[in-house]
Amino acid sequence: MSYLFSAIVGIVQGLAEFLPISSSGHIIVAEKLLSLLGYEGSANPLAFSVMLHMGTLLAVAVIFWKDWIDMILHPVKNRTLLLLFIASLPALLFVIAFGDAIDSLFEGWFLGIAFLITAAFLVLIEMVGRWNTGRAKKTEVNIPTAVTMGVFQGIALLPGVSRSGSTLLGGVASGLNRQTAAKFSFMMSAPAILGGFLSEGKKALEQDALPAMFSPESLIGFLFAAIFGFLAIRYMLRLIERISFYKFALYVGIVGVAVIIFQVTGTLGFPPIALPQAAPIG
Repeated sequence: MSYLFSAIVGIVQGLAEFLPISSSGHIIVAEKLLSLLGYEGSANPLAFSVMLHMGTLLAVAVIFWKDWIDMILHPVKNRTLLLLFIASLPALLFVIAFGDAIDSLFEGWFLGIAFLITAAFLVLIEMVGRWNTGRAKKTEVNIPTAVTMGVFQGIALLPGVSRSGSTLLGGVASGLNRQTAAKFSFMMSAPAILGGFLSEGKKALEQDALPAMFSPESLIGFLFAAIFGFLAIRYMLRLIERISFYKFALYVGIVGVAVIIFQVTGTLGFPPIALPQAAPIG
């Protein structure tokens, strides 16, 4: 795997994890495009993925370090830790119930449709905002809001459906202002990313992939994911009230249509759109 490949995929991971455009979907597309250009992927994709997740986790930890310390020092007084736990439960239940089916989606057959779902969610964020014009927006997350955003995070387990876009929709639909919804959405990403990191890290250790996690290529991916993840969060937090999600929706919609065309024509090796075959009974 070339250093350029590592850097590009790290940038994609960092930006797409926190911009409402889907990191998992863009990673699949980026790797296929880079492969078409002659760049080889990682010799140990699992170890590389672990380090990408570590990079984005570091970005969330650095930006919200005061919040994390306050939660640790005052776990009872500070309700955020409880709310994050509650918000993480729906995705955890989805993984337990549908883990194998979700994994099958990472083969790419559902990707184009998932991008279009993300585009629809982003349009809804703008529409809900217009409907709520003039109404007082909540500035604190409560338990029902955490559950709602958690359910949308569970939907975003589908590769191509943006986690940040989905949870933002859940927060705005629950009456939060964009700033509060965005901050809680990004903080929700920490348990989700940590869960993926621990799961993949365990598999990497079982496969004796620890040295590959600290290879130059993996470290480059980690570094770029951390830097661009940090920048993406900063951008969204500062401009969230003024951002037009229609622009993001247009971009993701174009990507979705392009991927579907690739699937229909067999370009880049994307699997055709088709429902997975059910396992035989008995």
